[in-house]
Amino acid sequence: MQLMKKGEGENQTAVTEFILLGFGDLPELQILLFLVFLVIYIVTMAGNILIIALVVTDQHLHTPMYFFLGNLSCLETCYTSTILPRMLTRLLTGDRTISVEGCMTQFFFFCFLATTECYLLAAMSYDRYLAICKPLHYGTCMNGKLCLQLATGCWISGFLPCTIMMCFMSQLIFCGPNEMDHFFCDLTPMLKLSCSDTSQMTLILYIFFFPDAIFPFLLTFTSYVCIVSTILRIPSSTVRQKAFSTCFSHLIVVALFYGTIIIVYMLLKYSTLRALNKVFSVFYTVLTPLANPLIYSLRNREVKEALRKAVRKCLALSKNSD
Repeated sequence: MQLMKKGEGENQTAVTEFILLGFGDLPELQILLFLVFLVIYIVTMAGNILIIALVVTDQHLHTPMYFFLGNLSCLETCYTSTILPRMLTRLLTGDRTISVEGCMTQFFFFCFLATTECYLLAAMSYDRYLAICKPLHYGTCMNGKLCLQLATGCWISGFLPCTIMMCFMSQLIFCGPNEMDHFFCDLTPMLKLSCSDTSQMTLILYIFFFPDAIFPFLLTFTSYVCIVSTILRIPSSTVRQKAFSTCFSHLIVVALFYGTIIIVYMLLKYSTLRALNKVFSVFYTVLTPLANPLIYSLRNREVKEALRKAVRKCLALSKNSD
């Protein structure tokens, strides 16, 4: 297999394919890992698609909170499909190569969807802030038009900076080692393999992506500080528990997503635990999309009721057809 080709007019060899080492250092566990990740992928896809179907078909779920949850489930469906199918293929066949163009494409969709998720989580936290801290104004403030504008803004805010970054990344030249010690194409491993000057890429990263991560994180954090402060001031313990339960599921998803991202991209760079990078990366790339349907379906009364109604309707239809 030809992995390199001679650069035109240059005394350097350009890499045309990368080798994603993934979990190749555990050859005896490849089949087990394949089965585990296959089950996770099936459950993730089925769970998120089910939530989308329930939000679309059940009138009781036609509210701002479930509108954003439907967007999040749609995003998680695409997000997990960006990484897991290719990883499953590698685990099954042992072929760990990926073209440079394929690697760039995978990173673009990963970057686009992860950035969009940051903004969607912020929009969901703002929705809960209005519902709990400003209940009298919630109906007028969080109307259908604002929901659509917020959701559209989230997707555009994820798409634009990643498109700009890809324009710069397409100029990178890869002419050295082609082994990437990761299970998907992430920015840092790709920059390490480039023999181009990456200072411009670093500048672009600071200009676009730090604000794209910090701004939604601060908005989410501030919203929940206000929410918790408001809940603690509620005199009735029953009302306080009900108010907290409406946002607890979202808090779990936010903590899992941001917690693992902070560990991977900040703490592990300065830690002796750098070898755990791939393990923590599994959390926000594989387990967070799985946690979304499980957490929202198991803890949410409205979703469980909508699911029961859908099951009863399907059973009634099957009986009628018989």
